[in-house]
Amino acid sequence: MSASSATLFLIGASHHTAPLELRERLALTPDKLDAFHTTLGTLNGLREVAVLNTCNRVEFYGVAESPDALARLQDAFCTFQGLSPDAFAAICRQSHGRAAIEHLLAVACGIDSQMLGETEILGQVKDAYAEAQTRRTAGPVLNRVFQKTFQYAKHVRTHTAINEGQISVANVAVDLALKIFGDLSTTRILLLGAGDIGEKTAKAFQSRGAASLTVASRTLGRAMELATTLGATALPWEHVAAQLSDYAIVVGSTSAPETVVTAEHVVAAMKKRRADPLFFIDLALPRDIDAAVAKLDNVFLYNLDDLAKIADENRAARAAQVGRARAIVDAKAETIWKQIESQAGGTMVMPVRVF
Repeated sequence: MSASSATLFLIGASHHTAPLELRERLALTPDKLDAFHTTLGTLNGLREVAVLNTCNRVEFYGVAESPDALARLQDAFCTFQGLSPDAFAAICRQSHGRAAIEHLLAVACGIDSQMLGETEILGQVKDAYAEAQTRRTAGPVLNRVFQKTFQYAKHVRTHTAINEGQISVANVAVDLALKIFGDLSTTRILLLGAGDIGEKTAKAFQSRGAASLTVASRTLGRAMELATTLGATALPWEHVAAQLSDYAIVVGSTSAPETVVTAEHVVAAMKKRRADPLFFIDLALPRDIDAAVAKLDNVFLYNLDDLAKIADENRAARAAQVGRARAIVDAKAETIWKQIESQAGGTMVMPVRVF
């Protein structure tokens, strides 16, 4: 097939079409992502490819020589993830050419995010491109598309208020905890996972007054490293279940392929906590916390979709307050202007600049 007939494409699924339970089945953990890159290298007709894999989307950007190459990519992914092609087709988005570029730019700017304007996605897009460069699966087309995307995404974020308030999963989660607990200075918080999201969440907690943080990771060295950076405490992974009752807030942000806190763990912990509630914030996908814990008495669980709903409610509330404030300002400005006109005998017709 000629170079001119090759197509720039996007294939993938996101929170727009797939509920949390299905996104769990789509998500590529680090080990699975590494293995699937090997599979991608065997697909005929796939000239370039980059994989954007986040908690809310799995998307493939690339250059294919034919529709057959795209079909092979889709079939390979479904086989790898144990998902039926029909189930994936029902939630799959496929775009080509300009539409694929437009979508990538919208994603990088944060306007396609579950939390409008969230700040983490641009870094995740950069990571996806860096991975493609490292694996040499990005060629001249993706190089230009991604590099220009970064340039224009920065321009959009600089010249609009799309990310005003620094919206992020970490900030929304911590603001929720602050709203529930009020003063966080004495609240004991356990962070499961020492990756980027875990670190950002820990720093967000500290910025809001949290002083008692403990970090647990499946890799003890990483937990100790992050704990040292934060001035926090490290907890060996094998002690998490036994010491769960010591904490009021537990945040899950690991890349584990399955749940790390089971309902049985929480039942045992609640027997020790008696009347004290236990709050879980699950930022992981696949999820770290067994969804069944939400049914337990005095246990509260918030997942990514829950946080997105809270972020939307907060955004709507802010917009309503801005609208009310603008109405008051306009009314008062009109009153003042009429007073000025009255004092001037009705001769002032030009606006007065106030510095």
